[in-house]
Amino acid sequence: MTQAQRDLVAAARALSPQLALGARERDATRQLPHEAFHAIRAAGISAARVPASHGGPGTSYEQLVQVFLWLARGDSNVAQALIPHFTAVERIRLMGSDAQRQRYFADVLAGNIFGGGTSERGGKYRSDIATRLTPDGEGYRLNGLKFYSTGSLLADQLRVTAVNEAGERVSVLLPKGRAGVSLQDDWSGMGQRTTASGTSEYREVRVERDEVIPFGPWEASQRNYGSSAAQLLHATIAAGIALAALDDAIAWARKGARPVRESGVQRAVDDPYVQQAIGNISAHAHAAEAVLGRAARRVDEAEQAWYADPDASGEPATQALCIAASVAVAEARIITHQAGLAAGELLFEVAGASATLLEHGFDRHWRNARTHTTHDPVSYKFKVVGDFLLNDQPPPLSLYY
Repeated sequence: MTQAQRDLVAAARALSPQLALGARERDATRQLPHEAFHAIRAAGISAARVPASHGGPGTSYEQLVQVFLWLARGDSNVAQALIPHFTAVERIRLMGSDAQRQRYFADVLAGNIFGGGTSERGGKYRSDIATRLTPDGEGYRLNGLKFYSTGSLLADQLRVTAVNEAGERVSVLLPKGRAGVSLQDDWSGMGQRTTASGTSEYREVRVERDEVIPFGPWEASQRNYGSSAAQLLHATIAAGIALAALDDAIAWARKGARPVRESGVQRAVDDPYVQQAIGNISAHAHAAEAVLGRAARRVDEAEQAWYADPDASGEPATQALCIAASVAVAEARIITHQAGLAAGELLFEVAGASATLLEHGFDRHWRNARTHTTHDPVSYKFKVVGDFLLNDQPPPLSLYY
């Protein structure tokens, strides 16, 4: 690990308790974490994945997972709102032109953060896209409505998924303040309330040719590491929630919880069933942390092979590493999913009735975990892993794997 990478992990670790201090109030009042994003820019965290060839730290995914775990442990909303940015950076690196990489990586190094605009309501399937990019003179016009626009209100630029005149998916990169862009703070989910995941609308938005990146390999027969990398970051959210619930459970047992008379002890920390609950939360949280590390190493191996010889990225050896990364991340999604939900529930085995008061905000851990784990069905992660191990069937070519 380089000194720059160490500094980013240290910065996230230092920021984590600051995020935790305001997380309950932000959740209760639905205040977007603008200050947190300013701190992330200032620390250089948002530039973590800019490659060294373009002046960035070139942080590995193993290190980036550590960064995200500290952020999610402090406030899972902040970490989730940042994922579209890193997805955009990876999209630019994988499929952008040399000129686009030069342009947008410079923006990211200067502190610019991307927000997302992918998922929509309607359509037969969850992944259906109705937003259209149509030719207009030397450029294009963008028209559409996104129901989920995570991070957009906190960002400087937007990455919007659209369909071009040929029916192909593309990424459109544009400034947040461009004419015709409307962003609304109307996300009303029971959890992850401050991820800035509200509606975004695009009406006759002018788009230049160099602001469009075709999906290319993301939907072609050739498999890359990018989708598993994005899914890996999503897995850090539930794991961070589990670690945050563990922190709150320990603090409450030490300071707020009272033992029951039949326990035969004077302090809650000496109650064997409180100890059992804490041990259970800890096991779930740290199992999630461990499986994330393993999955991150698989993603790094696939990425290294991909860029070692880009002309051979479709060769069986590189493809096998990309498949291994996808399967490992699917396993991580399963374990972190279970850990986040279990920790949010088990906290109340420690806490007792008084901990259900809204002033403590302990319920947000389960609400956040349950909300985020609906992102894509974990049942299919089990199936993908099982089918691969039993039948050598690789995961589908999908942004969910």
